Amino acid sequence: MDLKNKTVIVCGSTQGIGRSTANKMAQMGASIILVSRNEEKLSKVLTELPHVDNGQKHEILIADFTKPSSLKLVLDEFMRGGQTVHILVNNTGGPPGGPIKDANTEEFINAFNQHLICNHILVQAVYPGMIDAKYGRIINVISTSVKQPIEGLGVSNTIRGAVANWSKTLASELGPYGITVNNVLPGATATERLTDILHNVSKKIKGTYEDAENMMKNVTPAKRFAQPEEIAGAICFLASSEASYINGINLPVDGGRTKSL
Repeated sequence: MDLKNKTVIVCGSTQGIGRSTANKMAQMGASIILVSRNEEKLSKVLTELPHVDNGQKHEILIADFTKPSSLKLVLDEFMRGGQTVHILVNNTGGPPGGPIKDANTEEFINAFNQHLICNHILVQAVYPGMIDAKYGRIINVISTSVKQPIEGLGVSNTIRGAVANWSKTLASELGPYGITVNNVLPGATATERLTDILHNVSKKIKGTYEDAENMMKNVTPAKRFAQPEEIAGAICFLASSEASYINGINLPVDGGRTKSL
């Protein structure tokens, strides 16, 4: 597998799964466009991306997903340069945890904007170029909650489900053009978000951080957390030409935790 002569937008690429994906795709020969709201962190990741091919060109886009209209302005300006994006990785940090019965309506609206609306703005910016290039991969990093809701993540469960159905609809519409649209569903992955979740779980069970960690590991057959690089491997496969006939799926990468098929 390689991604030579391919240009990739990777969202949320300053840490965790997004950063690992950008690094792995760069190793596979792709030109990477890093997207996040933190210019300092973006610039640091940019300097660390590998170059394995003379044709690679890595760059950054600064965009705040809490402001969809701002994201659209940034993308419109960027796409006016005639750039063709072959692969889009939609990846945004999840909404704050908490039971759904206590969530206020603003939490749903904010999460809907950050995830589904921003994903949609990105897709609309890049899919015409994918059609012209006769190559397109759209990969959405969401959650196993689309198959099995996760306790204590009420808003996230709701919004992730909306993104999954949006994605499935897109897969049908864009499939005839050779563009695939798939979702990767990470299980518990060793990222900053997991650290926050474990602190909240420890308070809920009135135990230590280690108690929460062991409890979460024990519900996974693999008995461990994923590393971001393992999620990135699945994303890179779906982005490659090897996955050309895989379209409209939810792919759990969760060590077997999800009980449904």
